[in-house]
Amino acid sequence: MAQNNENNENNENMIMIILVSCVATIGGFLFGFDSGVINGTVDGLQNAFGSDSVGTGFNVSSMLLGCAVGAFSAGRLADKFGRRPLLMVAAILFIISAWGSGIAGTSFEFVIFRILGGLAVGAASVMAPAYISEIAPARFRGTLTSVQQFAIIFGLFSAFVSNYFLADYAGSSMAQLWLGYQAWRWMFWIELIPATAFLIALFFIPESPRYLVISNNNEQAKKVLGNLYGVLDGEVKMREIEISLAKDHHKPRLSDLLDKVTGKIRPIMWVGIGLAVFQQLVGINVVFYYGAVLWQAAGFSESDALMINMIGGAVSIAAVFVTMYLIDKVGRKPFLLVGSIGMTITLSVMVYVFANSGVDANGNLSLGDQGIVALIAANAYVFFFNLSWGPVMWVMLGEMFPNQIRGSGLAIAGFAQWSANFLITWSFPIMLSGIGLAGAYGLYALGAFVSIFFVVKFVIETKGKELEEMPG
Repeated sequence: MAQNNENNENNENMIMIILVSCVATIGGFLFGFDSGVINGTVDGLQNAFGSDSVGTGFNVSSMLLGCAVGAFSAGRLADKFGRRPLLMVAAILFIISAWGSGIAGTSFEFVIFRILGGLAVGAASVMAPAYISEIAPARFRGTLTSVQQFAIIFGLFSAFVSNYFLADYAGSSMAQLWLGYQAWRWMFWIELIPATAFLIALFFIPESPRYLVISNNNEQAKKVLGNLYGVLDGEVKMREIEISLAKDHHKPRLSDLLDKVTGKIRPIMWVGIGLAVFQQLVGINVVFYYGAVLWQAAGFSESDALMINMIGGAVSIAAVFVTMYLIDKVGRKPFLLVGSIGMTITLSVMVYVFANSGVDANGNLSLGDQGIVALIAANAYVFFFNLSWGPVMWVMLGEMFPNQIRGSGLAIAGFAQWSANFLITWSFPIMLSGIGLAGAYGLYALGAFVSIFFVVKFVIETKGKELEEMPG
């Protein structure tokens, strides 16, 4: 067996596997950038469109409606047209959304372009990890798929850095910058650069070999597998993929998610939905989308709040590097457990600080001496999330479903993830003016606590298993 593994390693075209995976992760970078760029534009949106807290919440979260539809549609359409064409469509939508969000003259126009961006983010969120999982060997599949989360975080971090310097250069996010346009509009237009690069790069990567086998395009599949793993190992992998598919070799369909014996939804599907929803119930995207608003509500200036976002982004990148290094050694489930416990503790500390803080003359929350405690707890919370649920949820969704149901499983789980994301993000401004920061973060702490029991009871380890070995 050791000799066989050594032969496999010698035959693998590692450079090609890594380069192809890196191209796919540009979709993750755009996912992160498009999600994080809104963080620094909230004040500009309120000023430009005259929206209240409910309207602002919808402007910020409108993208997530597109994400839910994009994730569901991409998972299904990828089984029909392929993984690479769907990533190309996502790249085009990123370009249209970036331009349109910046040029929008009304709230309605802005929402339309953000929804188009959401379709792109949703598609990229499920297709990039699925594509990487279907390209990479099992022994380091977790590491390569974790690069997707690094790309997401780096995208977020890049958006925070871009927002900070554009606002600082202009004087504020609402001040005019270049060509008579306000800085917040340029925050969106910066995304045109990586979006265009993504579209061009996609023309140079192959289609997923597992999709090609599912589509009965065996000659092309054999060629791609040979380029990735070597001719002999490619043929072995080809036979394994064929065996893993439905006996009648029918095209994947939603009905495959039903157990053929009981007629009920397969248990693995419920686990996928649980992973997707719990990732959002801990409230992480409130920090990503409303970080500047959150820290201004806690008494920090706009400039300080944007700087805090940058620090959080750097902490996130450090956490993902730890996961990338260890996930194929330690496994997926231990990371989820550590993250759930860590987030429960750090969120509880933040709830305590927010609940015991005073109010200044303007009615804003004043953390006083406990501000540093809140900052440390917040960054520790971000660290635990990006050590665990951030990368591991996407790794598991990309690899946990058998070949026959991967597209359909990702469609449902992705839809659940982005729907939960929308509800959490849309509700935050309302909760902020209703039950306050302490109340909102108390609910997120509860979500983290419950996720501990979910991981212990329902999550199955996938470390080291080939995609053809995944239980249904």
